[in-house]
Amino acid sequence: MARNNHWDQDDQKQYQHVHDSEVDRGQDERAAERIAAATVNKQRTREGRTLRQEQERRDQGKDDKKNNKKD
Repeated sequence: MARNNHWDQDDQKQYQHVHDSEVDRGQDERAAERIAAATVNKQRTREGRTLRQEQERRDQGKDDKKNNKKD
């Protein structure tokens, strides 16, 4: 199973399910790993849970605080 410090338990379960399904369909191990990881990452992006998106939200919050202090 792929190790990713930013994936939660549900992401790990999704990865394993997709990986196993791809192997069952005849994909080789490396292709199954890539497909499973891409699937999990795509879902995390849709949900706004990537590191970049989290950082942007934190930065936006800092900008909002700065703008409020100027008023």
